[in-house]
Amino acid sequence: MSFRDDCALTAAALDTFACEARARAGRVIDQPPMAELSERLGLAALIRDGGLGGERLAAFLSSYLAASTRLHHPHYMAHQVAVPHEMSAIAALVDGFMNNPMAIYEMGPAAATIEMTVLNWMLEKAGWRPQPMPGTAAGGDVHGGGVLTHGGSLANLTALLAARARVAPAAFTDGTPPDLVIVAPAACHYSITRAAGIMGLGQRAVRMAPTDAEGRLVPAALPACLDQLQGEGRRVLAVVANACSTALGLYDPIRAVANICRQREVWLHVDGAHGASALVSRQHRAGLDGLDLADSLVWDAHKMLRTSTLCAAVLVRDHRDLDNALREEASYLFHDKAEPGFDFIHRSVECTKAALGLKVFFALATQGEAGMERYLDRQVALAKAAAAYLRSEPGIEVAVEPETNIVCFRFEGGDALQLALRKGLTGDGRFYISTTEAMGRRWLRIALMNPATTLTDIEALVGALRKFLPAAGAQQDAR
Repeated sequence: MSFRDDCALTAAALDTFACEARARAGRVIDQPPMAELSERLGLAALIRDGGLGGERLAAFLSSYLAASTRLHHPHYMAHQVAVPHEMSAIAALVDGFMNNPMAIYEMGPAAATIEMTVLNWMLEKAGWRPQPMPGTAAGGDVHGGGVLTHGGSLANLTALLAARARVAPAAFTDGTPPDLVIVAPAACHYSITRAAGIMGLGQRAVRMAPTDAEGRLVPAALPACLDQLQGEGRRVLAVVANACSTALGLYDPIRAVANICRQREVWLHVDGAHGASALVSRQHRAGLDGLDLADSLVWDAHKMLRTSTLCAAVLVRDHRDLDNALREEASYLFHDKAEPGFDFIHRSVECTKAALGLKVFFALATQGEAGMERYLDRQVALAKAAAAYLRSEPGIEVAVEPETNIVCFRFEGGDALQLALRKGLTGDGRFYISTTEAMGRRWLRIALMNPATTLTDIEALVGALRKFLPAAGAQQDAR
């Protein structure tokens, strides 16, 4: 069979997979033992003998998709991963076939141009000046800048490297000074402490910012925290604000924090991996008020912009900070040459970089900004309706009023009960949710990513959880 035939076969299999999932058929999640699954897929024989195509491809896809988690199923409510728009998935196919590593312009002019366009759209949403396209008249020297990376963890690392370049310009060549610290709320994403470890600061260099009972950063207490660190002989590399927090989906008060950071000449990094997509919504963008005063922002398109994984933006108010973050020497790449476009490699930890902008562009170009706004507003409205319903149910407590599409709740009982309920639910496979710790307790957590999920699905979820209560309670008592 030809490439075209195999593509048609694959598209048909994926369409059937998605249609069945949207119709709420079958399980959301199934986790067979890995050894059993390897045998079922015939992996060893295919590696040894080859021949994947035609009928063998159809058989393989049937087994592969049967063992894959169905994000398109309305009962998928577990993690902050997009149910991608079909056109974004098509963009991933185009990129995979073209295979243009576009970190240098000559290896992917079209992909680099689209990435620049997407980044400038994001910069404008953040309230920063877009970067003039090469070949256009540039008015003034200072403008925003950015790069797309493979995930929010890498994006947070890149943003903090830019902050380090401003605070300690010689760190890239001489090493990270030991007096640097990062100030972040306890509810920050684990990639912040991971970045501190990678950068040579060590995870202990992440100092906890003062927060309220729900984990939001408290601006009034921040100056005293900064003063204490200064008294200890520490320099603050950056203050990190959540937009929004991973566990509860709450926004830190960015404007008040930014004003303090401006007064103290401290870098403010906003981790908007999940919540920055609210910038497309006139109804919900107020959660990011003051973002224009920050120094850097991370924004994951593969969360609430319906983009297939991975596509995360690192954005800075002043492009020079990002351009100074990394240093490199490679004579086969870096030399004097005529430059009709822009090389993103100077801003990226990655050398070989996929055409990430194509995936978010296809999602945007299909739906337009209005379509993205409708989707985001719908998901947040569903979260608020779900929280109201959950509060009305006996024996259920809701953690906080949702500010995004994330809802945390728990049944009467200890933390072990919540984990046992989730274990039973996941084993059954007809619903898929997650859990989290916040405010000193364990919560069941739903992230409403699927545009097909309705309040009826939430009601059915609660019904399913109640069926597991007796067994879960017995497990809790046994502990």
